[in-house]
Amino acid sequence: MEGAEERKRMKILCLHGFRTSGGFLQKQISKWDPCIFSHFDLVFPDGIFPAGGKSDIEGIFPPPYFEWFQFNKEFTEYTNLDECISYLCEYITTKGPFDGLLGFSQGATLSALLLGYQAQGKVLKEHPPMKLFVSISGSKFRDPSICDVAYKETIRVKSVHFIGAKDWLKLPSEDLAKSFENPLIINHPQGHTVPRLDEEAIKKLKDWTGEILQSSDISDKRFELQNGEANVLEQAQQEVFENGKIVHESIELKIENKEAVDTEKTKLEKSVENMKPEKDSVEPETGKVGLVSPGME
Repeated sequence: MEGAEERKRMKILCLHGFRTSGGFLQKQISKWDPCIFSHFDLVFPDGIFPAGGKSDIEGIFPPPYFEWFQFNKEFTEYTNLDECISYLCEYITTKGPFDGLLGFSQGATLSALLLGYQAQGKVLKEHPPMKLFVSISGSKFRDPSICDVAYKETIRVKSVHFIGAKDWLKLPSEDLAKSFENPLIINHPQGHTVPRLDEEAIKKLKDWTGEILQSSDISDKRFELQNGEANVLEQAQQEVFENGKIVHESIELKIENKEAVDTEKTKLEKSVENMKPEKDSVEPETGKVGLVSPGME
């Protein structure tokens, strides 16, 4: 039983902020109620590049510090961004699959970019679609060539956005949230930081993660049923035409769940109806199709 539970745990890639580290973000998130992510595995890698200047957490958390890419003051030009994206895509592919992303500041901005790019088929084409996103003080890129792709359409990933009243990225964070479908907004009175959560925020976040876990279970079951349906239809296609009459082979349904059987029966009957020849080419006695399948009588 424990092995089965372990396999169901969802995996989240957590990207730290500019000139900090995976260890620092892990320390910050660890201050949250442990029940929030008790069914998730959180992974905290370090940025691809060593910090190129002074870190804001010097004296607060020990080095080394890292950054994901570099940028100009206006945040319109970026250095090493393509290399960073390639590195993360390789990391996600080899260390995953991952179910979602969590990020603070530069890490959140980068995570949202990856989600937008994946939705547009630009990156992670072979990786399953991400199911969730936790943004803390995130923002959009400002280069039009990036915006026209990453935020071209609403990003259909369940997302929660932490927005601080005193955060210098408050407005950009609100703008990023608008790029997602039905985002959950959690406002807090603090600044540019991973906030401590009050009871209301904890409840909202626990409810949100609970819905995602439930949705994931339903998706997994639906995937199993779809595979069963595919097997049924594939067998149905074995029917062949002989002398204008439809010859039916016995089809064995291997779906134990009764509801699934009823659903597949209806779909299969419709499929067979679509496989009938034109009326004027069928003899009167073949106008009706009789299908006998074990377990469906």
